[in-house]
Amino acid sequence: MAYTVVAHYRCAPADSATVRDALLKARASTRAEPANLMYEVHAVVGEPGGFLLYEQYADQAGFEAHQAAEHFQEVIVGVVRPLLVERTVTFAETLA
Repeated sequence: MAYTVVAHYRCAPADSATVRDALLKARASTRAEPANLMYEVHAVVGEPGGFLLYEQYADQAGFEAHQAAEHFQEVIVGVVRPLLVERTVTFAETLA
């Protein structure tokens, strides 16, 4: 059963280019992870500085490995999160 993560990020419009570039870098690295099934980044229409991330992993352990990865710590924890003014994350599992 897939483990899904939906994250809503919002940064100041002045920081949106930096966050966008970092999220695209994270996407490239995350898609190479063995447990990653999908990782997509979206800009929220009509909300400058708004981003939506949709991620799927083989299981929760795969997501936890993602969070422990060096690229996650460097890009998401080190660059993206300090620039966010709002962050919400929803976790879900695929119904069988």
